[in-house]
Amino acid sequence: MRVWQADLYRRPLRDATGQVLWELLICDTTRGLTYEAFCPQSSVNSDWLVSQLQKAASTTQLPDVIQVFRPQSLSLLTSAGQQMGVAVEATRRTPALKQWLQERASQYPKNDNYTGEAYNPITLDKPPPVPLPENLWGEQWRFATLPAGNIEEAFAERPIPILQMPEFLLPINLGLASTAPVPGVVIDGGRQSMRLARWLQEAKPVALNYMAGAPDGLILEAGLVERWVVATFEDTEVIAAAQRYQQRKEESKGLHFLLVQPDDSGMTYSGFWLLQAD
Repeated sequence: MRVWQADLYRRPLRDATGQVLWELLICDTTRGLTYEAFCPQSSVNSDWLVSQLQKAASTTQLPDVIQVFRPQSLSLLTSAGQQMGVAVEATRRTPALKQWLQERASQYPKNDNYTGEAYNPITLDKPPPVPLPENLWGEQWRFATLPAGNIEEAFAERPIPILQMPEFLLPINLGLASTAPVPGVVIDGGRQSMRLARWLQEAKPVALNYMAGAPDGLILEAGLVERWVVATFEDTEVIAAAQRYQQRKEESKGLHFLLVQPDDSGMTYSGFWLLQAD
């Protein structure tokens, strides 16, 4: 499958008339293909974007999918993609593009039209976390660990309705020892188990993070910038378990998991996700 990663957004640059410049960057996953173009903010629209995508594909083929990590880029790229018959995927995981953006940002101060404003090319504004919908919440939840070497065997061949185990997140591909403990969260969903799993799949889980506060909480990072409060707690034992969970994530190269099941019998599962912060 041919995959491009693309970003279209304003930069800390202005043209000769003082207009803010927007930059389009396109690359493939290895940066064997790269394409760049500037446009004054007032001229940015889907027609201009379609013409640029056609130019980017002039020496190759249009991709099967264009991956986009920035919410402000998504609607324009989706519109252009629809006109060209190219799928657009919203995902935080665009490492080649993000690396290129950081390299480009280091060059902007050398431009005569640099504005000098504070600029981080990949940091996105994120809304405060909101509670998980009440009608989805299950019966109980807990922290857990699994040996890295057991994860594929335990879940890959099981008839699990919703299973997300990307190749690049498999423990062996992250270089984890088979005995390394991989932390995770298990939710016993009861009658809501399948409904919760389907909702999570639509939300596109990325990571589950412990956040200290008053009270402490477990925060789901999902979609491009969405954040959800999965649980809050003040119990000292739960806080200690949450701290161990966060420490284990650091030791497992950020790899962790989310398991949704009807109950703790181990007979059936509703959904399983391997997760890692982008």
